[in-house]
Amino acid sequence: MIDSSNKKELDDLQETLRDLRELLRRVQDADASAMPGPASGGAAASGAHLDALRALLDTLHPADVAYVLEALPLAERLIVWDLVKAERDGEILLEVSDAVRETLIESMDSEELVAATEQLDTDEIADLAPDLPEGVLEDVFQSLSVEERGQLRAALSYPEDSVGALMAFDMVSVRGDVTLEVVTRYLRRLDELPDHTDLLFVVDRAQRLIGALPISKLIVTDLDVTVSAAMSTDVVKLHPDDRAQEAAQSFERYDLVSAAVVDHAGRLIGRVTVNAVVDYIRERTEAEQLAQAGLREEEDIFSSVWDSLKNRWAWLAINLVTAIVASRVIGAFEGSIQKLVALAALMPIVAGIGGNSGNQTITMIVRSIALGQMQNARILFTKEIGVAMLNGLIWGGILGLFAYWLYRNAALGLVMTAAMTLNLVLAAVMGVAIPLIMNNLGRDPALGSSVMITAVTDSGGFFIFLGLATLFLL
Repeated sequence: MIDSSNKKELDDLQETLRDLRELLRRVQDADASAMPGPASGGAAASGAHLDALRALLDTLHPADVAYVLEALPLAERLIVWDLVKAERDGEILLEVSDAVRETLIESMDSEELVAATEQLDTDEIADLAPDLPEGVLEDVFQSLSVEERGQLRAALSYPEDSVGALMAFDMVSVRGDVTLEVVTRYLRRLDELPDHTDLLFVVDRAQRLIGALPISKLIVTDLDVTVSAAMSTDVVKLHPDDRAQEAAQSFERYDLVSAAVVDHAGRLIGRVTVNAVVDYIRERTEAEQLAQAGLREEEDIFSSVWDSLKNRWAWLAINLVTAIVASRVIGAFEGSIQKLVALAALMPIVAGIGGNSGNQTITMIVRSIALGQMQNARILFTKEIGVAMLNGLIWGGILGLFAYWLYRNAALGLVMTAAMTLNLVLAAVMGVAIPLIMNNLGRDPALGSSVMITAVTDSGGFFIFLGLATLFLL
């Protein structure tokens, strides 16, 4: 376990990263100047710099080492990875991003991977399992005890977005018919309490959860009192098949540090801790941000051109098609644009404002879906259309006055106001409809949403504005 004093603030960590890069540069310079032979001064200097690098890495928390690895190009990353102590490999693999983890695992042989994975708890092994070669996972499985094998099977059986996938098996449970003195003696025999232990779970003879004893209450209560008298029966119970998002909401709502996980019979089978929930929220937020931009997965910023291309091409291809559609909409009104050149200067404003408004609506709807607040789509459609119409009249009116001031054409100003209003209404309708449709299809409602709403408001905005101009100005 790394002492908390080794954890660094971001500014300190960035300074450490600069020091580490400087040491790497010195290693490379020494290697480049080294003459053949073990007595070479360059070789000795390189070894000294590598020792300094190793010593610096030993002072860092695994999460900080992960930060360093993610910030380095592949060649330098592998140099640093080779200098990390083998007993820390598993912890660091858990901390790095999925994309960087793949590059590290590819550089390790089977024996190294097995040794790194065996150091972890079963729930942590389950987190690494999707990235491990099948043979390595089988070797790790064989090295576990019968109880740990059962826990690993259970952890791997739950969907990624479920409470079961967040569940840990390290916990402390006690019986309700013993005194607090007995509980205290039992705790003192343990080497240490599991991380984030704020509660002792109280179970009956059949391991059914009947309550929880806060550590804070154990400390201040008379030791002659029984656990059942001191415990709280008002406890949050999660089920392994529950959605992880629902568990995250419970942790936020009730300020939980840990929560029990029970099976269908009410038996205690594990717990979820706040660190797992925070990691889940961070990963989900990052995934939504990537999905909105049309990226399929997290990308190593130092990955190869080909890997980055594979990650980005799909939605770029869709965007190309929508851009062609938008260009053909403009092409259909070439005659109108030639007769009134002001249309070419003003139409991007209508499309741009519509896209921004649509993205605002989509962000609100995706958030509502994630929080389980999407109960009545009709009310949302009505509300968003009302907001869009009001915004259209206000900002469209301002834009209409601007157009009149520029071109001294009152009819053009009115067309601008009408086009802005209609395009904002279109953006509102599609901003609600796109995530709802994606959600009903079982897809991530944020997936490519910004790409799709921009395509709709561009094509729709051009068509509405140029169509109205053709009808009323020419």
